[in-house]
Amino acid sequence: MKIFPHSEVRTFPTQHLHCDLLVAGGGLAGLCAALAAARDGLQVVMIQDRPVPGGNASSEVRLWANGATSHMGNNNRWAREGGIMGQIMEENLWRNKEGNPVMFDLVLLDLAKSQSGLTLLLNTAVYEVEKEQQHITRIKAFNPINETFYSVNAAQFCDATGDGVLGFLAGAEYREGAEDAQELGEKMAPGEHFGHKLGHSIYFYTKQTDGPVNFVPPSFALQDITAIPRYKRLTSTLNGCDLWWLEWGGRLDTVHESEEIKWELWKIVWGVWDHIKNSGNFPEAANMTIEWVGAIPGKRESRRFLGDHLLCQQDIIDQRDHYDAVAYGGWSIDLHPADGVYSTHDGCRQFHSKGTYTIPFRSLYSRSLDNLFLTGRLISASHVAFGSARVMCTCGLLGEVVGRAAALCKTEHLTPRELAEPAHIGLLQQQLQVNGCYIPRRWLHDPACGAEVSASSEYQLTELPASGRWHALTGRMALLLPVQAGEPLPDISLFLRAKTPQTLTVSLLGSARAGNFTPDYQYEECVLQVSGEAWHTLSFRWQSERDQYLFIAFEAQDAIEIALTDMHLPGMMTVFNSLNVRVAKHTRQVVDGDYGVDEFDFWLPRRHPQKIMPALRLSLPLTAWSVQNVLNGRLRPEQQTNGWTPDANDPTPEIVWRWAAPRQIHQLTLVQDNDFDNAMESVQMGHHYAVTPHCITHYRLWAGDKLLAEVRDNHHSVCQHRFPEPLAALSVRLEILATAGALPAVYSLNVR
Repeated sequence: MKIFPHSEVRTFPTQHLHCDLLVAGGGLAGLCAALAAARDGLQVVMIQDRPVPGGNASSEVRLWANGATSHMGNNNRWAREGGIMGQIMEENLWRNKEGNPVMFDLVLLDLAKSQSGLTLLLNTAVYEVEKEQQHITRIKAFNPINETFYSVNAAQFCDATGDGVLGFLAGAEYREGAEDAQELGEKMAPGEHFGHKLGHSIYFYTKQTDGPVNFVPPSFALQDITAIPRYKRLTSTLNGCDLWWLEWGGRLDTVHESEEIKWELWKIVWGVWDHIKNSGNFPEAANMTIEWVGAIPGKRESRRFLGDHLLCQQDIIDQRDHYDAVAYGGWSIDLHPADGVYSTHDGCRQFHSKGTYTIPFRSLYSRSLDNLFLTGRLISASHVAFGSARVMCTCGLLGEVVGRAAALCKTEHLTPRELAEPAHIGLLQQQLQVNGCYIPRRWLHDPACGAEVSASSEYQLTELPASGRWHALTGRMALLLPVQAGEPLPDISLFLRAKTPQTLTVSLLGSARAGNFTPDYQYEECVLQVSGEAWHTLSFRWQSERDQYLFIAFEAQDAIEIALTDMHLPGMMTVFNSLNVRVAKHTRQVVDGDYGVDEFDFWLPRRHPQKIMPALRLSLPLTAWSVQNVLNGRLRPEQQTNGWTPDANDPTPEIVWRWAAPRQIHQLTLVQDNDFDNAMESVQMGHHYAVTPHCITHYRLWAGDKLLAEVRDNHHSVCQHRFPEPLAALSVRLEILATAGALPAVYSLNVR
């Protein structure tokens, strides 16, 4: 029993905390920043103003996380984000391939709570900042659930709040809206008619019931469905993010008028549901009910802060490689009309680059303050560039960058601006890659610290046997084939059939830019006469001047079928000149104006388990899976496969790293194949596999005769082993005991 006498006033208690890094915001960007910094030895406090982490990917909003893979709807092959963001997506696939948003919350909460050095404050909002000159010293925050104030002192700060709460309160320079086209030369810069900001969306779930369900709309529901110009696109089968275009608020202040935007979106959602249930146009909806409607809008755009580089359209479309490249993006430049659902424009205007683009570190800190990192959707970018970099997996990747940067700033006694200098930025680029963060067209220097390497076997491609299955060439199809500089292209034999004599044209295509998978050139062409069922040989008298992937491209010829194999190889795939309606309107990027972008064909893979590979024979072995690949520091297929794969008949595949003298080892990081092309959308969209087929699921690591680790049920591409006490070893051996069903590939063993 507690009895409290009358008093004049009372105050809530205050907790005082001290840390190396304060992360404001617990979306995917903030969470990845906090995890990375803690893993690199910092004491971290992460403040999130909501009950769960995840931001727009959480069960509160339920938007699927996506990134450079763009739903596998563009030409960015093997582009899924690595590092911690990749770990999150792979862990969610393992635990939650059905896409349950509540389970995604659990994955994120588990990662945060199990991380030593990370203090998590949920339901807590930052409301005040203290600083000395241009140096932030302390923040104050409040949790209304436990009625507690927090005062947190830190050496460094990271704003991952989306709206830039920390930067705003600290007085950092920022922008809202779109730049004029003349300022940065951005031809995609929107005019007043299209509008200068993206709005919010609210999502909802429906479900079928056993009997009719009545629906009485609330008084504030939209009365006239024709107020939505695209209302005829509504169907009873659309659900969740299929109606992302129920968007509004781009003409308003998307920070201070968020509540007004939310009420308008509720009006829209309930009006749409009233139309579906009660208009009589959807009789199949009689037994449907709404299971969930978001109480929090998914916010796209508000403040963008200024760093030492302003990412712009040309950075993306021209794929500029910055000296301080630390991350990458690959989503289209995806701009929405400011009037959202009430606009007569299409719901979005999307233009893709021909491949991934890099993001410089100079865009990830405030130029106004000397200890404020920026990450997520508030980074230093123009409105146009923001249209691509804003998506959540890209934001998560940027979060890991600033978390590891903060650790380096502490150990090296640098400010973020000093870390960005050419003399220092390599420290961060190498640290990111050591931990499995791929950076396009960059590589890790000496990943195994001078080791020599050998393997029990190496895969060499001479034949992919026919399985008895066939594929009709109803659309253009291409085999992505890795070729090495100076080596002759082998003759390629394919098993084809046609009921009547047919002609098939096969082209040899290539990309202008190293590492791209958009064909710009046609090198050669071969015409085959197909009749009956027989092997046919392609002979291209051509030799590449550089390492690259070629397209062996078959024209559409639906009277011809090609034999398929059941074998699938890491670093090779079949793609199709096809359409993904989620991210494009045509099988080719069509430019209907002077927007400063290119027209090109989309060549898309298929999702598991619909992937196919043609049966084939080669006149010369293709030796693209050499064990020496694990020393080149390239962490996934790009200009080459870049991985070691054992022979398919090797019963006990293993690879050994050897040093001339004992090596002190603190950490081993194994980077291996978990299908970096597979889009692992986090929620709503289900997936066929819980772990992709090439992944090494059971392995052992040995130092001489000493077992360092045995891992079962592995489902991660980046597997880290840290040792409390450094060990001295003359060799490290990886023993592969099982995969998820296909041949494995090892890209690197990073030794530190």
